[in-house]
Amino acid sequence: MRVTSQSFEHRAHIPDEFAFGVPDPDSHVRFGDNRNPQLSWSDFPEATRSFVITCIDEDAPAQADDVNQEGREVPKGLARAEFVHWLLANMPAQITELWAGSFGARVVPGGLSNPQGPTGSVQGQNDYTSWFADDPSMRGIYCGYDGPCPPWNDARIHQYHFCVYALDVERLELESGFGLGELRSAMEGHVLDVGQITGLYTLNPRLRND
Repeated sequence: MRVTSQSFEHRAHIPDEFAFGVPDPDSHVRFGDNRNPQLSWSDFPEATRSFVITCIDEDAPAQADDVNQEGREVPKGLARAEFVHWLLANMPAQITELWAGSFGARVVPGGLSNPQGPTGSVQGQNDYTSWFADDPSMRGIYCGYDGPCPPWNDARIHQYHFCVYALDVERLELESGFGLGELRSAMEGHVLDVGQITGLYTLNPRLRND
């Protein structure tokens, strides 16, 4: 199964327009356009009846002690964890492309609790929900696509894995706001094939200028 994007090439830098956070010379980071990138997929099995799309950053720091702290840097070798940016299920089998900006075009403080998509599709909760849980101005339920915003002082360039799964069922029993664990359980035994494209992103000025 092949996944491509007109927005970025595989293992190339994701343009700032598709990011939740972009560099700012005074505050380190500010809100970006937060548009979802264009994605297309092909060469999937004939028996495919629906698709699932995910975007997961597997380079999120497992410990937040140094994250976004002045005069400190998140060590490159620090243990890492998954950070979910997008979960989209029950995409009809006849849809093989998502246009840029069709699932997100700005940052919404407090998140979108029930974003709309193609008929029958459903979107899950991303990890900005937990990230902003203690921030009164930002906390809420974040569903749908919210793009990259890695720590601005991270010594590691983050990798964002956009995966498209071809399933042998038309519908997974998931409600809006489902989590990654629920999605993985629901997909078990139904995945016919999977394709992936990976984009890179960093807010660390030292790495962006290398």
